[in-house]
Amino acid sequence: MISRLFVALQYVLPRLWLTALIYRLARIRNPRIKDWLIRRFIGLYDVDVDEVKREVPSGFATFNEFFIRELDDGARPIDPDAAAVVSPADGTVSSAGPIHGSRIFQAKGHDYTLEDLLATDLQEARRFVDGAYATIYLAPYDYHRVHAPLAGRITAARYLPGDLFSVNDATTAHVPGLFRRNERLALHFDSDSGPWVLVLVGALNVGSISTPWSGEVRPRRKGVVEMIDTGNGPQTVDRGDLLGWFNMGSTVIVLTPRDLCAWNESLQPGTTVRMGQTIGSLQRE
Repeated sequence: MISRLFVALQYVLPRLWLTALIYRLARIRNPRIKDWLIRRFIGLYDVDVDEVKREVPSGFATFNEFFIRELDDGARPIDPDAAAVVSPADGTVSSAGPIHGSRIFQAKGHDYTLEDLLATDLQEARRFVDGAYATIYLAPYDYHRVHAPLAGRITAARYLPGDLFSVNDATTAHVPGLFRRNERLALHFDSDSGPWVLVLVGALNVGSISTPWSGEVRPRRKGVVEMIDTGNGPQTVDRGDLLGWFNMGSTVIVLTPRDLCAWNESLQPGTTVRMGQTIGSLQRE
């Protein structure tokens, strides 16, 4: 009942306005205010600060800088096996498995299509028909930088405006087509094994999404798909390279085509993963 009330409340809340407010609060530079916000957040969510690269809270000019904090070198080792597919982020697996035709599972009773998620031409979406997907939820206490699960060459980056529902378990279970409704940034790559896509999904209170190619992208509900100039960042990435970060937390979705990779049996809903750990293996090399 509480979950349903939480979801119902989101339909009437001014989601874009609330997100803009959080964006401003997270960038307050007054030392007393930002230090209080950081300490309260750490206490509320039991954030592990032992592996943070800078001093906490004095090493951060704003709460947002702390939220997108870097970790100590070596804190997230990358599996050295060249055939390993690694987790792009710290988080909890929402769901993972095969794409049935063009339909991707969201939660019991809900799914959505490749075409709706990517909002691209049919030919491009067809590359992932009967492929595989993994959806990882980043909770507020998680490390919020997103990294490459595979090596690849950037071929396209697209911002897709949309809504700003929460992406926690309650909302995922009760809002149909959640991930194709929310704003998102789709990064397309090609590799020697085949194409793959990483989608960064925005959410309530996510003030912006940033990548080396897009810079900071602020939420906007209306508009058309925006092509991002990919000449502004690296053209190739290795496993574990930084792809972007959420300014407040959300979800990432990895898409691969048929027979490119197989997920580990342990990649089940509710499983906690850390960036760099193996979540699958390449079938094409």
